[in-house]
Amino acid sequence: MKKKVLLAFSGGLDTSYCARYLAVDKGMDVHTVVVNTGGFNSAELEEINSRAISCSVTTHKVIDRVEELYSDVLRYCIAGNILKNASYPLSVSAERIVQAIAIAEYAREIGATAIAHGSTGAGNDQIRFDMIFQTICPDLEVITPIRDMKLSREDEISYLSKHGVVGDWTKSEYSINQGLWGTSVGGRETLTSSEPLPTEAFPSSRVKQATEPLEITIGFERGEPASIDGQKMSAVALITELNRIGASYQIGRDMHVGDTIIGIKGRVAFEAPAAMMVIKAHHLLEKHTLSKWQLNLKDQLSVWYGQLLHEGQYLDQAMRSIEAFYRDTQITVSGTVRLRLSPQRFDLLGIESDYDLMKSEFARYGEENTAWTGLDARGFAAISSVAARLQSGVKK
Repeated sequence: MKKKVLLAFSGGLDTSYCARYLAVDKGMDVHTVVVNTGGFNSAELEEINSRAISCSVTTHKVIDRVEELYSDVLRYCIAGNILKNASYPLSVSAERIVQAIAIAEYAREIGATAIAHGSTGAGNDQIRFDMIFQTICPDLEVITPIRDMKLSREDEISYLSKHGVVGDWTKSEYSINQGLWGTSVGGRETLTSSEPLPTEAFPSSRVKQATEPLEITIGFERGEPASIDGQKMSAVALITELNRIGASYQIGRDMHVGDTIIGIKGRVAFEAPAAMMVIKAHHLLEKHTLSKWQLNLKDQLSVWYGQLLHEGQYLDQAMRSIEAFYRDTQITVSGTVRLRLSPQRFDLLGIESDYDLMKSEFARYGEENTAWTGLDARGFAAISSVAARLQSGVKK
């Protein structure tokens, strides 16, 4: 009896090799699935379907998880203002978690006895996929031909060409992963520590560029993005629209350098216009509507949430605990944030909110107050300086 394998499939070089190799060379009953988290249009999905069939797989399926990507992960990335190393919105990390969960659930649905993916042995995705699979379906074998056989790109191209699997495998020198929350770009330059990515390597370079500044407002309801310029829309639609607008201004481009899950340093370019605008706008609104200690605690927990998400630990219960805290903090994070978009940058101009703590008649920073006297302030300063004065005295 043939081994029934579900292969996570993107239609790219690695997964095309895996599909044909497992189905034909190994004689397995291979079923492929692509999980769309905002990175594919209908034409691309049709091309992926054709590629899967040409690799002799038994069935191919598309699973849409864009809404789940937002509701299960991105809403908390926004609530936590998650930027890895203060720069990267964890676009790929969020996608891979949602994709892996969908794949594991579908493997159960079709009765697969094994799951396969095309990750190499050097990146983060191999760990994220394996950890999710081993948590949700630990009884299923995980097959990784590219990682286990240490195949080169040239080996894969030669194999597929020899067996008539058509594809312009050499058409791009850059690997691009596009999704709802951003696009990552890898190439020769990202393997160095000094070279920037050429402008033309970013997908938005093919979009007509805007030159005149544009002011927009992003509306939030209980911490979630809910409108643009007063027009209400779903969070997914809003993010999609901000990606469109931001791409024309080349907003959200950067180079991220960080520690991979397996311990080596990694460098990748990315552009995430919606993610950067939403997170920065949300953070500004929070500064006006949350208390000092809420903001302080959120900053600390956000480092942990981002790290756990990056490391593939999404299913750990600690994530649910942090998310519960986030939900509680967002009750008063409602209002609008005004931004000015210019080529390759955006500025936060201000906020309006019924929960703005600066609107209080209690006191005005640097001006006046009705809640304490000068004598009270003098006593507060005296008590607050006790610890420092004690240390100073000991040192003397």
